[in-house]
Formats: sequence, C-alpha cells, structure tokens
Amino acid sequence: MAARLAGSTSAYLLQHLDDPVDWYPWTADAFADAARRDVPVFLSIGYSTCHWCHVMAAESFEDAETAAVLNASFVSIKVDREERPDIDAVYQDAARALGAGGWPMSIFLTPDGEPFYAGSYWPKAAAAGRPSFCGVLDGVSRAWNGRRGAVHASVQSLAAELALADRERSVGGSGDAETVAERAFAAARRLRDGERGGFGTAPKFPHPMTIEWLLHRHARTGDPEALEIALHALTAMARGGIHDLLDGGFARYCTDADWRMPHFEKMLPDNALLLVAYATAAVLADREDLAAVARSTAEFLLGGFRTGEGMYRCAFDADSDGVEGGYYRWTGRELTQTLIPAGLDAGHWARVLGVDTGPAAEKGSALVLSGAGDDRATPPPGWDAVRAALAGQRSQRTAPRTDDAVLTDANALAVRGLVRAGLLLDEPAWIAAGAACARRLHERVRSDGRIGHGAGGDSGFLLDHAAMALADLELFQATGDPIWFTRGAALASVTDERFRDEGGGWYDTEVQELFARPKTRTDDIVPAGTSVMIEVCLLLGGLTGDLEWRRRADEAVAGSRAGAQPTRHGWLLRQLEWLSAPQREVAIVGRPGPARELLARIARGRPRPGTVTVVADPSRVAGAIPLLAGRTEVEGAPAAYVCRSLTCRRPVTTGEALRALLA
Repeated sequence: MAARLAGSTSAYLLQHLDDPVDWYPWTADAFADAARRDVPVFLSIGYSTCHWCHVMAAESFEDAETAAVLNASFVSIKVDREERPDIDAVYQDAARALGAGGWPMSIFLTPDGEPFYAGSYWPKAAAAGRPSFCGVLDGVSRAWNGRRGAVHASVQSLAAELALADRERSVGGSGDAETVAERAFAAARRLRDGERGGFGTAPKFPHPMTIEWLLHRHARTGDPEALEIALHALTAMARGGIHDLLDGGFARYCTDADWRMPHFEKMLPDNALLLVAYATAAVLADREDLAAVARSTAEFLLGGFRTGEGMYRCAFDADSDGVEGGYYRWTGRELTQTLIPAGLDAGHWARVLGVDTGPAAEKGSALVLSGAGDDRATPPPGWDAVRAALAGQRSQRTAPRTDDAVLTDANALAVRGLVRAGLLLDEPAWIAAGAACARRLHERVRSDGRIGHGAGGDSGFLLDHAAMALADLELFQATGDPIWFTRGAALASVTDERFRDEGGGWYDTEVQELFARPKTRTDDIVPAGTSVMIEVCLLLGGLTGDLEWRRRADEAVAGSRAGAQPTRHGWLLRQLEWLSAPQREVAIVGRPGPARELLARIARGRPRPGTVTVVADPSRVAGAIPLLAGRTEVEGAPAAYVCRSLTCRRPVTTGEALRALLA
C-alpha cells in the first residue's frame, strides 16, 4: 500500500513499505493532498532500531482497521529522524510544548505543516492510562471537522509559546562562563543519584556529555566532588546491564534506576561519547578498570559498528526474533546449560551476574556485575573463561538487526572519540581508524564546500558540518598533518557563512523550509550543532590567533540555559570550562622520535581545558599554521612552545621544564 516509500534509502521507511497505511514520505505533494482533501496530516517520526516504533507499527500501522481510519481521514507522513534531523528537531520542540515528545513521535498538523496535537506511542486498545490510537484519531478528526476554530487557536497558542521560549533562551544565559558553570554544577549535585550513580530516576540515561564536562571541571578546578560524581556514574554503568559485558559497548538507556535492565538498542553516538568519557576518567583517576571499559567499547566500535568501508553504521536494534533484548537476556537454565559443560560453577556465576534462577524468570536477565567490589568495574577472577563460554553460546542466537546507514554527524563523533581516546590511552590504531573514516567522509564534501548528511549527497545539516570540522581539527592536533587543518578550517568557514544566526549561534539548516527554522540548543542524544561549533571556533581561535573565531563562540554561548539544565547541556558546559580556564596554545615541534613523543605525552596525557595542543614536524607544515609559524627545534632537539594568544614563552626541550610550564 505504501508504494510511495519504495524509492527511499531509509531503512526505517522501507520497514513500512508493506503497511496498509497509505504513507507519504516528507514531500510537498503530501501537504498539497491534505489541502485538497481538507484533512489534517498525521506525522509519524521514528527510526529503524526504535523498539516502541516497532510495537506501534505491529499494533496499528500493520492493522487494516486502523489503516482504514488513517487513510480515510488523514494524510499520513512517515519520517526517519536520522535521515531528517531538522524535521525531528522542529516537531520535537512542538511536541514537548504540547506535553509529549520522544519516539515514536506522533503529531498532527494542519495542511500548512503547523502542529496542533501530539503524543508518542498510543496502543491499539486503551491500556495503562493511555487512550487507544483509534480513539485519538477519532477525537482529532472530530475536532478538525467540528471545532476548526479551536484547532487554529491551538496552532496560534503553540506558536506563541515556542516564540516566547526562544526569546527566554536568548536571555537565559546571564552571567559569565564561570558563573554559569558554577550554577550548573550546583544543579548537577541536586540531580545526581548518590546511591546508584548517574542522574535522576527511571528511565535512566548515561549522559556521557555531562560526565565529560564534570571530568573537565575537575581538570580545571581540582574539585574532587566533580570527579567523584563522574566516577560513580561510570562505575555503576560499567557494572550494570546497560553495559554489554560480553561484546562491549553500551545500550541506549535503562528502564530502571538501578542500571539493571536496559532498553537494549545500541547507538553509535552513545558509544562514541562514552568512549571519551571512560578514557578521560581512566587518566584523571588512574583507574585501569575504566581504561579496560574504554578499550572494550573501542573494540566494539571497530568491530560491531564498523562497516566494510571503514565507516560506522547507526545502530543495533533492541529486538531479536521479535523479543526485546532476546539476544542479550539470560535465564538461569540457559546459564546452567552453558557453564556446567565448560566446568564452571553456574550457581556462583548466576549470583555474580545477577541472573534470576527462579521459576518466574523465563524472560531472562541482562548480565550485571553484582556483589562485593562495587567501587570498581573489574570482573572477578575466572571471568575470562565465563565470558568466552557465554559469548560462544550467544553467537548462535539470532543477532539484532542493524541500521546500516552511515551518517556524517555520528561518524564524525566516532572519529573524534577514537582520536581523543587514542591519545589518552596511547592507542595509535584508534587514531589511524579515525583518520581512515574521516578520509571516506570527506568524499561527501561537494564542490561548493558543503558536506552531505548521508550517502545520498544532499547538503547536510549544521551538526554534520560542525562535527566534521571538529574531527578534522582533532586529527590535526593528533597527527600534525596540515591537510586536516586545511579541511577543518574550510568546513568551519562554510558552516559559519551558511548557518550563522546573526543574533548569535547557528541554525540547524541553511534555510527555513518548515514552519520554524530549527536551532537546537540542547545536548541530548547528540550534541547540539551550535555546541560543537563553539568548540570548533575555540580551537581555530587558538590555532590561528584570529579573534573573530573567539567572538563567534562568545556570541553563541550568550544564549544558553546550561546553568539550570546540566544534563541537557553537557557539551556546552565543557566549553564553558574552556572559557573559564587560562587560554593557552602548546606547539611541540620536531622530527618524530622518542624525545618528541615524551613532550607530546606530557602535553596531551590529560585534558587541559582552555588549551590547544599540536604536535608536528615543522618541515611538513612550512609555516601554513599560525601557531606553528617560526617554531623550530632548539639545537637540533624537539621543543615545546607554551603560548598565550600565540605569544610564546621561551621553548623548552625537557619533560621537567614542560611540566613546570603547564602546571
């Protein structure tokens, strides 16, 4: 029935190809049809590995009776949030204002694309306080046909509310960077779960960007509480069901407050961001157990997520054989049948791994590390043999489906994660993998300098451009290869020109195609494009000495509400730590070798907010980078230049002298 979806490249849209619902993709024709028929638009937004999207599809969109109602009284549009994050961003704001939000997003629009009613998952039959989906459709249809004035009043009220919220955000960041960061830290202390780790209650999300901010705050201020909050969260997650103890990597979130039962899908951005958080914490706290978690996460990125082209797929589904978590759950019987033949104590390991052996536990449990030693993420002795046995048995199960779309923004975050963690944990192979991915992504850069969002080649969104520019600049700092500086600076210039909001910050799209021009301000599943672009500006300011880049960052920061919502502004808050710290540039120049690498390890071995660090062979850059211009070896030895606004102290050639300058 949904023949219009047949030409789509989206795995999510193709999942709905055989629905009896007469789906449109997002096109002008859909809205023209709604206007011609004088019916509202039903907009359904989801993604291919979304569990509750699958549930609603099975209950309603594949149901002939429900489809008949939709086809008779609505024009139905299906959108993949990963393919069109701009549409998702605009209508998520509207859905939240209407008291809804999340995925699946179910929102009703006028034929002009204006939202007036929204929800998320509605069951086919009313249950647990939720109305039935057909009941919602009937109510919306009756309102459209009998109370059109009330519908348009809802549209106008929502538009006014969104405009007011935007104005409030534009003045919500009063105070300098350090003051806002202090307010945010006070809020984070209130939000933390001091008993179980992390923030808030169920459902519980990992908030890797907030954790990384706390780690950078500790690096800047020495505050032990910031470090303790971050370590508590990371340790609890590493021991919890959200962490895949067998293959590595992390699920999207947990449905409970104890980190025991995850929502089992795995997404690329979560794992790329958590990789950096674990590597950073491992270095700051000298925690080898956290370094081991970072390494297993990197291994899963490089194995499970990486495609044959050296780039990274979007996600792994939560479901397997129609069962949520079916690939990952273990019953007591399965554990016994797997471990006893291997000569292992199944009863002991059931207790260690939190597997319920009771008769009512037929659905199975996610594996956790329970019991003593919960201040570390280290499995107990004997774990390697148990892991091998369980992983071997699990490999015979039906693996979850994957969303194999390769998106620029998520891949650029993966590059950034591999490069940063590779530097911190001295894993050059991770940096090489990041560079290989970045080279493939640059094949998407068009002749006009823009980069595409996916394989289709259409011009991408703000986050695609900003994250790719950041990945390039991270690679330049790691490798000293000037090609990465050239590429990153060029993308940053195009991004600033095409997406800039003259009032400060950057829009998500180049032009306004929807009822509002999206401008994401929160760091949720992925960072806001504006947050990433602030970091790009700060890096370019340090590398070039061009104060215009710093001014762009300052303008963008001014519109933040980060002080009140730290778990939704983690990336931005890390930039506030940068702005609150002494601004320094460190140039380490010399031919490759042990002497240069010693200086590099000292400069890059821990996060230093406010500091740009480049390690390069001066013969390769030839004065092309302002920070490196005129920087040479000293009497034939590699040298470190520690600078303020490109004005440098006398170069030093020993590790002791460099440590003293950086102290």
